[in-house]
Amino acid sequence: MAAPGARQPLLLLLLAAGLAHGASALFEVKDNNGTACIMASFSASFLTTYETGNGSKISNMTLPASADVLKNSSSCGKENGSEPSLAITFGSGHLLKLNFTKNTTLYSVQHMYFTYNLSDTQFFPNASIKGIHTVNFTTDIKADINKTYRCVSDIRVYRNNVTIVLQDATIQAYLSGSNFSKEETRCSQDGPSPTTGPPTPSPPLVPTNPIVSKYNVTGDNGTCLLASMALQLNITYLKTDNKTVTRAFNVDPNDTFTGSCGDQLVTLKVVNKNSALELQFGMNASSSLFFLKGVQLNMTLSDAREPMFSASNSSLKALQATVGNSYKCSTEERIYVSKALSLNVFSVQVQAFKVESDRFGSVEECVQDGNNMLIPIAVGGALAGLVLIVLIAYLIGRKRSHAGYQTI
Repeated sequence: MAAPGARQPLLLLLLAAGLAHGASALFEVKDNNGTACIMASFSASFLTTYETGNGSKISNMTLPASADVLKNSSSCGKENGSEPSLAITFGSGHLLKLNFTKNTTLYSVQHMYFTYNLSDTQFFPNASIKGIHTVNFTTDIKADINKTYRCVSDIRVYRNNVTIVLQDATIQAYLSGSNFSKEETRCSQDGPSPTTGPPTPSPPLVPTNPIVSKYNVTGDNGTCLLASMALQLNITYLKTDNKTVTRAFNVDPNDTFTGSCGDQLVTLKVVNKNSALELQFGMNASSSLFFLKGVQLNMTLSDAREPMFSASNSSLKALQATVGNSYKCSTEERIYVSKALSLNVFSVQVQAFKVESDRFGSVEECVQDGNNMLIPIAVGGALAGLVLIVLIAYLIGRKRSHAGYQTI
């Protein structure tokens, strides 16, 4: 995601600001008389996974201040019976489009389209496939007729390899005047009484253990990855006050996950608005083993001197088991990705490539669990030996005590 020359620091700052909070912009669609029929104010971030010659990469984009309404793709919906639509263009061929529809009581965003240009090397460097791609999303954005849709919370939609987050959204279509209605329909995410709370504090240095999540990645030939595990990120970084800290971040079970299946590579991607974690599983055909070969993380750290954190390693060999079997480990495992990142894995059971009937195969337990079993076995053996020694000593002592007496 690097930009050439002096624009790189500015781009990183813009991305970090957009992903953390974003700067809302106002967009309007007007009819031939200059009267607004659609008004929208929101910020947006776009997380897109794309392929390169060196594997999957993740692009982070935000809706820039230069974004503008594309008039020839926007409409008030009166021409040829078409529905109203708002199209916002930005960057080198990127487009966000909202199509509206209504019934007697409600209007809604029926479809949301995101068009991105993989030929844009600023955001998609080294992309294997070039050109324009469009993803169609369904949303739960809806409001009463003649009321403004308002959502302080994040509106998150995802499909395939793209996640879109709208932030601090105010939207209204089928306007009766040229301004937002004073009456509002609040989104379900805000709850009954949304309030703007204090800034979110920095995460604790040592949070509670993460919750176990279940993952299932399916391809054309069926399931290629089945996993049950809890994940935790340990990141070392420089804060804005120039102090170095190491913080732990739990991967939330509610985070979005996707993946892909290949003959030699299976990927699992876990994303939210602040981070994108990708796990890559490889296979050694000669030994019939699968293993975790790569970890890649892109994350926004709000209190870091450089908010955009990135780390990767594609030469790992962890969580290894025979293809067709599952790897299982109850003991916490720490996988060192780089000097600044390690991945903690708790209560893991994983199987890649060959998964029959969506069930784990025969279990291959980790060495750590085997070592843990040795401790109670050794203690039990020592106690049994001690009892045996006491018993033998007792019998010998009893025999000697009878040796000095004669039977009358």
